[in-house]
Amino acid sequence: MNNLTKVIFPESVIGIVGGGQLGQMMAMSAKEMGYVVGVLDPAENCPAAQVSDWHIQADYDDKKALKELADNCDVLTYEFENVDVSALEQVKDDVLLPQGTQLLSITQNRVREKNFLSEAQVLIAPFVEVNNFEDLVDGVVKIGFPCVLKTASGGYDGKGQQVLREKSQLEDCRKMIASSPCVLEAWLDFEKEISVLVCGNGQNDYVTLTVGENIHRNNILHETIVPADIQSEIAEKSQKIALKIARALNLAGILAVEMFLTEEGEIYVNELAPRPHNSGHHSIESCSMSQFDLHIRGVCGYPLSSPRLLSSAVMVNILGEHLDATYKIIPEKADWHFHYYGKKEAKVGRKMGHITILTDDTAHTLREIKATKIWDRQGRIK
Repeated sequence: MNNLTKVIFPESVIGIVGGGQLGQMMAMSAKEMGYVVGVLDPAENCPAAQVSDWHIQADYDDKKALKELADNCDVLTYEFENVDVSALEQVKDDVLLPQGTQLLSITQNRVREKNFLSEAQVLIAPFVEVNNFEDLVDGVVKIGFPCVLKTASGGYDGKGQQVLREKSQLEDCRKMIASSPCVLEAWLDFEKEISVLVCGNGQNDYVTLTVGENIHRNNILHETIVPADIQSEIAEKSQKIALKIARALNLAGILAVEMFLTEEGEIYVNELAPRPHNSGHHSIESCSMSQFDLHIRGVCGYPLSSPRLLSSAVMVNILGEHLDATYKIIPEKADWHFHYYGKKEAKVGRKMGHITILTDDTAHTLREIKATKIWDRQGRIK
């Protein structure tokens, strides 16, 4: 699934498709390792461009621009999964594309992703494909209430999905089904949401980061707690699941595996993200090697060593509505690590930065975050 056959040494050029915060932190790791970095993104002065050597300002599906990026790079990667697969296919003979295109194709579509996970023999929620209203009606009979209808592609942070609890809600889904193929999933009663970041180098070498526990608000990640408050056997089991998936993909670079943990100790894989992930941001401070360092090493063919967790940590996201308030507490929080992405405009729900707090007492740190009352601010910008 990739064409990585050798180490890409420093001073080579890494091209990143996508210029958001993930691309920014990816580029910072690449620069520390001695690489030249180019970015393709439609936004002027996007976060990744601010720390890279050059920037091609163009749409992600601009085949001419992508060809220009490929022609000027030694290796190509991406920071988000909505990259035009057909455009990448056209340049894969011009530049090293360690992650290949099949992984993108799988993760861009929930039907393909769920079929892949089924074939990989990992546990997932029961699901049915929904291409018309009749499929939805039949699916509800098969799966039962409650259930979740999700668009097959394009959804993120809770967008493109609807929880269904009774038959009267089905009519409200006609527009959603008409606009996109969908997936209907059984609703899982879970105890915790956890995630495992796994990295490969395309040469049968894989490592995982410590399991994180994720807390969401309004379907957007609010906090990640590391290590997750779970039994050691559960942590080991979840890492084995991530490694099983990585091997099935011959993975190069980072893959985030998001999971649900039930009270009975069952682990269901929810979804995959084929790039660094919000839940791994803590690793910049908390680990011997961050997820971004690992990603660059993975796509450049370096041998991988398991990152050590140096400290327990809590990562909390800064959304647009929290931004100004976090500036005000900087003088009070000498031991908090503040990260700001340099986005031009703050919007409600938009990720503007994050804070990582290394801690010996996770419960105390969570109370400290809550005491600021910054994250009580919901849906408004002052």
